[in-house]
Amino acid sequence: MADLIYRRATEKDVPAIVALLADDVLGASREAVGAESTPKYLNAFRAIDADANQFLLVVESSGQIVGTLQLTFIAGLSRGGLKRGLIEAVRISRDRRGEKIGEAMIAWAIEKCRHEQCGVVQLTTDKSRTDAHRFYDRLGFEPSHIGYKMMLA
Repeated sequence: MADLIYRRATEKDVPAIVALLADDVLGASREAVGAESTPKYLNAFRAIDADANQFLLVVESSGQIVGTLQLTFIAGLSRGGLKRGLIEAVRISRDRRGEKIGEAMIAWAIEKCRHEQCGVVQLTTDKSRTDAHRFYDRLGFEPSHIGYKMMLA
């Protein structure tokens, strides 16, 4: 893991991030890789990058992006004003899976949440991602809530 570089994503990283997001069964049907989709992703990146409560992480190895995740810091009134860290869109390059890069990224994100004075770190994962469920269980996350979504677009 010594060769991994953790850094804030830049606009030039967007195509590599989108490729990681698209490189699985669910992402293949949700993401659009290609020039016609680039403006939508760039607009989303710019909104994330401009928000001080967002951190879009990329992890590099030998000059290649091998992982990404989005970390959101959420201020709240519940639980005595507890601040939360939300981890989303965790992806590892297909050819680097099994090398514990995901584990290292989650450890990095948890430390970043501590630094931001979060009292809890939470995440969601699709019900069908049973391998991800085992991964997060192994890292100490607990499936404590039921999540709901309503798609508006």
